Amino acid sequence: MTAAKPTDTPGATGAPDDRRRRKARQTRDALSAAARDLILGQGTAATTVEAIAERADVTRRTFSRHFAGKEDAALDFVRRDGDRINALLRCRPADEPPLLAYRRAVHAWLTDPDDPPRQLRPRMRRLLALVDSEPALFGAYQRIRVDAQEESIRIVADRLGTDPARDVRPAAVVDAAAGVLVAALRVWARTGDQNSGAADLAALVERAYDALTSEIAAAVPDSTTEE
Repeated sequence: MTAAKPTDTPGATGAPDDRRRRKARQTRDALSAAARDLILGQGTAATTVEAIAERADVTRRTFSRHFAGKEDAALDFVRRDGDRINALLRCRPADEPPLLAYRRAVHAWLTDPDDPPRQLRPRMRRLLALVDSEPALFGAYQRIRVDAQEESIRIVADRLGTDPARDVRPAAVVDAAAGVLVAALRVWARTGDQNSGAADLAALVERAYDALTSEIAAAVPDSTTEE
């Protein structure tokens, strides 16, 4: 099952709102692209918000309406892909165990032929590879990741019919499942063929999830061997 995808075609009603949303999305995308261009070309420290706004042909004030800082702008694709994973997680069958539901939501995101993950684009992959070496980028990446995981926790809690403030299970599942994805993405961003595509990344992520489930299985005592 896949999440419904938004359309850019305005309907009979609400056309002005549709146009405003498209314009805002175009401006946000232009700012994000400008931030990536400048950071990849000259580094985070040498890149200013003013330069990003100028490159995107908007004002500094417009930048501030969309982003808290240059790092958030450059990594906006991470936030958007996190939103997609959560949308797919909401659509998983209700009887599916939460860890499996998260894994399958990630797989659906990675293998969507109509809207491939933005991480697959070479410049974004290069930016991901900088995250570990650029403290400001790392901090922004962590904030974005935590925001996405908090939403995932709420979704899992709803699936379990529990309160995530009192029940540790939703957070435990999401932290483990999202942690596996982050680990695989970091390995993929730093190593291997820069031209590798969705199938390669999806296979790597599947191996990472297999490693987690194997470790969990190995840690469970076999009651048949106990005296």
